[in-house]
Amino acid sequence: MARRKIIIDTDPGQDDAFALLFALGAPEELEVLGVTTVGGNVPLARTTTNALQLTELAGRADVPVFAGCPRPMLKRLQTAEYVHGESGIDGCVLPQPSRPAAGEHAVNWMIRTIMEAPEGEITVCTLGPMTNLGMAMVMEPKIIPRLREVVLMGGGYFQGGNATPAAEFTIRVDPHAAREAFESRALVTMASIDCTWTAMMTPEWVQSLRALKSASAEALIGMAEFYMSYGSHKFETADRPIHDACVPGYLLVPEAFSYRQCNVVLETRSPETEGMTVVDWWHSTGRPKNCKVLGKVDAPRFFDRMYRAFATLP
Repeated sequence: MARRKIIIDTDPGQDDAFALLFALGAPEELEVLGVTTVGGNVPLARTTTNALQLTELAGRADVPVFAGCPRPMLKRLQTAEYVHGESGIDGCVLPQPSRPAAGEHAVNWMIRTIMEAPEGEITVCTLGPMTNLGMAMVMEPKIIPRLREVVLMGGGYFQGGNATPAAEFTIRVDPHAAREAFESRALVTMASIDCTWTAMMTPEWVQSLRALKSASAEALIGMAEFYMSYGSHKFETADRPIHDACVPGYLLVPEAFSYRQCNVVLETRSPETEGMTVVDWWHSTGRPKNCKVLGKVDAPRFFDRMYRAFATLP
């Protein structure tokens, strides 16, 4: 079976790091054409350095990294060092990158790459604010029908939000960019927090990575331990959701995810609900279904596949 060609748009973030290494650890199934970075969990300069460090940690310095938009389309950037630490990937210390980011802006590279590829070939995977993709769609709408799929981590429906009572963090940071994607008529798949909160990473699973005896595993363990220290006021157990890893998880084991086709509308006007993904779960509005909304994940199957991907890394 042909490898699926993907662009990973990210703002690392420990859970982004897990997602990125998950994808890079499955080279027979996923061809990562490039990594684009955006301001999100931490500012753009830091997310770009993190992406360079993580691709090199995975032994994949051949994967180019492109710096993108430093802030949302219409808002000031809201970051989340209170979750991820000052570096975004606190819990490990990685060598400084041996190479710089590519010279081309991420949005320009994304447009050029999609336009030069055969129609229906490239999937864009967004793990952070959707600014780069939203800007690309505005700058060159012709990319939209050429996309195979947009797979994103973000949003929520029954669980509400984790940044505000209504909104999930990545969508809340740049709801206007997310709206561009949801209204584009591209095939959109959403791994919301309702999905990712069923992908609960246990301390026991994290410690099982020690058996891999690799630099990647040691870094992942350190990042996981730091990341899992946040949220004790939210969760009744020591388990924590590994949000962004659900995106490559869906690509690699789609049968492990339940889903429903729904209409999703992005709220951008109300100060109380800005960034809310209004999911018509029961099809009550009659509006066209524009999103595959992922539901519960088969956690043992998901974590087994992620473990096997990590086992391939240096």
